[in-house]
Amino acid sequence: MLSTEPIKAQARALGFDLCGVCAAQEPPHWSAYRDWLDRGRDASMDYLRRHLDAKRDPRSLLPSCQSIIAVGLNYNQPNPISANRPRIARYALGRDYHKVIRGKLKRLGEWLGQEHANVEQRICVDSAPLMERDFALLAGLGWYGKNTMLINSQRGSWFLLGFLLTNLSIDSDTPAIGNCGKCRACIDACPTGAIVHEDGRWQVDARRCISYLTIEHRGEIEGGLQARMGGWTFGCDICQEVCPFNRPRPSQPLRAVQTQEKDFLAVREWPGLQQLRVIEQQDWDRLTQGSPVRRAGIEGLRRNASVNLVDENA
Repeated sequence: MLSTEPIKAQARALGFDLCGVCAAQEPPHWSAYRDWLDRGRDASMDYLRRHLDAKRDPRSLLPSCQSIIAVGLNYNQPNPISANRPRIARYALGRDYHKVIRGKLKRLGEWLGQEHANVEQRICVDSAPLMERDFALLAGLGWYGKNTMLINSQRGSWFLLGFLLTNLSIDSDTPAIGNCGKCRACIDACPTGAIVHEDGRWQVDARRCISYLTIEHRGEIEGGLQARMGGWTFGCDICQEVCPFNRPRPSQPLRAVQTQEKDFLAVREWPGLQQLRVIEQQDWDRLTQGSPVRRAGIEGLRRNASVNLVDENA
């Protein structure tokens, strides 16, 4: 059984803020995830259903998988509101996190291959059928908040996840433990009421979530929800902005600390809402190259800007 310490040291050297390891196993919340899908809370994200069985076992992604290395990368930075400007979630302000984290994990995998013979591995960053938050929890990176975000008690929730599946047998970390207590900050702050309590647990109804509406949803947004979108053009950070675990405290100096990742800090300039509402294909293609905002598509971005303008003029 290999020690986790050299792996964690290498992960830190590559710029990751968090790193932990867990064994390949059935994710603890797989049944709850299946029930969430059965209730239709995934809205139009049918691709989640297509990969349901694969998510039950990480060996569907790497048959020889014995251990999962989980990493977290801080993306927090100031995100002031400006009149007539698009409001973008913090994780999408700079370069696409898929590319940033994947590049670092590739280097971690190369190092692992140099240290150990016959290594088999697979990188997963958000697009593979892997229950990422469950394995991050098992690896000790954080626990589930009421907003279903993964919260690290020392660092809060401003971090993105990546995973390296490997055939190596590595010591497992202790799963993270924590809870929100009686706090309702995120629930009360969510303007669309997307955070609901059902079957004894808190969950997010994607049909009402601003992040889903501005990114994944295609077509018109229901008028009652449009009026509650709060000027968000791509994504939403409200439940994290109000979370006490994301507020600085003398006893927890890592909370709310700004990212040091240069690719995230390279914030791109977006045109005003008026220009974005009628953006041409060529300009959209150039503007969204290497940005998570590309996920919304040109029609979605135009629609969101139009909704934002109505909200500003209301």
